[in-house]
Amino acid sequence: MFETTKSQIPRLNFVAILSRDLERSVHFYSLIGLSFVKHRHGNGPEHYSSENASYVFEIYPAIGHQPENAVRVGFCIEGFDRVFDVLKKADISFVSNPKNSQWGRRMIVLDPDKNRVELIGP
Repeated sequence: MFETTKSQIPRLNFVAILSRDLERSVHFYSLIGLSFVKHRHGNGPEHYSSENASYVFEIYPAIGHQPENAVRVGFCIEGFDRVFDVLKKADISFVSNPKNSQWGRRMIVLDPDKNRVELIGP
């Protein structure tokens, strides 16, 4: 574990949830002030995305039963390579090793409950 200063505290920047009824979920979250547009990344499923200066919130279709890793969370982090080394040494499971993306350096790891956690650095 490493110490962080207040300016290095990870900030939440991405949340994706699954819904059995996309339109109903979009309506609900619209009631609390989110605005959505339809999105599709490559060959992925069509979903809804709400983006502001602080975070992206997406709603994806749940097919069948709710999978074990239904929640995916994303954080912008400082010291990306240092964090990668710490996670490797801690024997964390990687879904995606660090690589450059349109959002910056990116890796995806699994938390203890097998939820995907996306980490992005500058």
